[in-house]
Amino acid sequence: MGAFKEAHGGVLKEGYLGDSASEEEKAKAKDYKSWDLGPRQLCDIELILDGAFSPLEGFLGREDYEAVLAEMRLTSGLLWPIPITLDVTAEFADSINEGEWIALRDPEGVMVATMEVADKWSPEKAGEATSVFGTENPAHPGVDYLLNQANEVYLGGKLKGVEPPLHYDFRLLRDTPAELRGRFRKLGWRKVVAFQTRNPMHRAHQELTFRAAKEHEANLLIQPVVGMTRPGDIDHYTRVRCYERILEKYPEQTTTLSLLNLAMRMAGPREALWHAIIRKNFGCTHFIVGRDHAGPGKTPEGEPYYGPYEAQELFKKHEAELDITMVPFQQMVYVEDRAQYLPVDETTPDMKIKTITGTEFRRRLAEGLEMPDWFSYPEIVEELRKMHPARHRQGFVVFFTGLSGSGKSTIANALLVKMLESGDRRVTLLDGDVVRKNLSSELGFSKEHRDLNILRIGYVASEISKHSGVAICAPIAPYTATRRQVRALVEENAGFIEVHVATPLEVCEKRDRKGLYAKARAGLIKGFTGIDDPYEAPENAEVVLDTEALSPELAAHRILVKLESLGYIR
Repeated sequence: MGAFKEAHGGVLKEGYLGDSASEEEKAKAKDYKSWDLGPRQLCDIELILDGAFSPLEGFLGREDYEAVLAEMRLTSGLLWPIPITLDVTAEFADSINEGEWIALRDPEGVMVATMEVADKWSPEKAGEATSVFGTENPAHPGVDYLLNQANEVYLGGKLKGVEPPLHYDFRLLRDTPAELRGRFRKLGWRKVVAFQTRNPMHRAHQELTFRAAKEHEANLLIQPVVGMTRPGDIDHYTRVRCYERILEKYPEQTTTLSLLNLAMRMAGPREALWHAIIRKNFGCTHFIVGRDHAGPGKTPEGEPYYGPYEAQELFKKHEAELDITMVPFQQMVYVEDRAQYLPVDETTPDMKIKTITGTEFRRRLAEGLEMPDWFSYPEIVEELRKMHPARHRQGFVVFFTGLSGSGKSTIANALLVKMLESGDRRVTLLDGDVVRKNLSSELGFSKEHRDLNILRIGYVASEISKHSGVAICAPIAPYTATRRQVRALVEENAGFIEVHVATPLEVCEKRDRKGLYAKARAGLIKGFTGIDDPYEAPENAEVVLDTEALSPELAAHRILVKLESLGYIR
């Protein structure tokens, strides 16, 4: 325990080189092979180098990685529950050797750090998913990222920080652990309760956090995550404006706000320990762990991934070793006859309790309905409505998928005409063949190139829908994982309606105007979807159509009815 306290509770030093050393490192790195960091890797590298991930000094090597999976500990014996790894492509991994230095760059090419590659290995990802997330279900966002987005090879090694990642937003609210600890010392804050959130804060959150600080005679740090959260979460720009407004609801000089550029894994109990270690490094003495802390919600079957208080139970087992006190909280509910919020375990059956779930809140926001004053503050709701208007004012994407010849393009064109006829929206059609000609002409038909083509379509569609436009996409899109990536990209800011044109293969072959199926059957075309390359049919498409006995006009009408029922059109 003493070693843990020393590693996590001492004076933290940032891992960046000084100006002269940084310039020297840049000069040395001219001939290094470069890896362009992805969004999660950028978040991780920032928190490694500024000390938030202390005692880590780089990405985990293989032995530490395996120890973390098996025991939630580094090989040194220190508690560390989440594997922090640098995943790269097999092609890049094959181009470097252990002991070689590489340059790590942001998307603009700025060198953030260099790393001496100490380890290189291909992980068994299913085992990692089971160890960290307790499931291999790809509906879990952490598992989906691991299995479908992370690269095949891991590199481990110590980092040398060259230039901190630059943030243009909310710069006065972004603190390193050393800076925040210094602020606490200057303010004379001896006890600090940290509250982690990835959602807007409403009255229940304000009441919960105020109670926590008051009960422990401590000051309060609201430290929301502004890195990567769960797909579909409200953007951090909107959330931070909400946090700034809610600060006004606390007594003066009792509460402060600081942002954490963390890439969450949504790993539930393990993640609760990880969050506590991070807050210890920032100088906090207490940490709030609420109901289903860092959980991703429920499975598609409606079952929770983790028990509601499983994170609190795991935290309690390691609390003495963590050297940060858990502040456990149950769900807060509004008691109407008392006109106040209470933890659910303090209520009695005779009390009149009112709650609004996150799902219900999002429904009311999407449909432009009023929010009761007991639930949230008017200024918070006002901020949320600015960037998240009622659904009929939002952009959306209608994403067709189906075999060649199934009728996707014909229905998409009919839908386009019907929507243009109404004149309510700006509508763009991104047909598979047209996109191939104008956006992806250099691509072939390998799986890699097919995926890249679909992701390009998804990116363009997400940009259109983000700005309140409508995008109709009509590619074959045969692979489930790629369609899931496009959905996640779009749903960050807009609606996504998947339309599976489920026309049988034999019908598609009969309609084969281009003779492609015949050529594929004869072996003249390789990797043709439905013949010698699989089509993975959607399991949960919003609309399923079979055009064998359905006209394009009627099919388009069914989609319009669905859009109306979902609230996207009126």
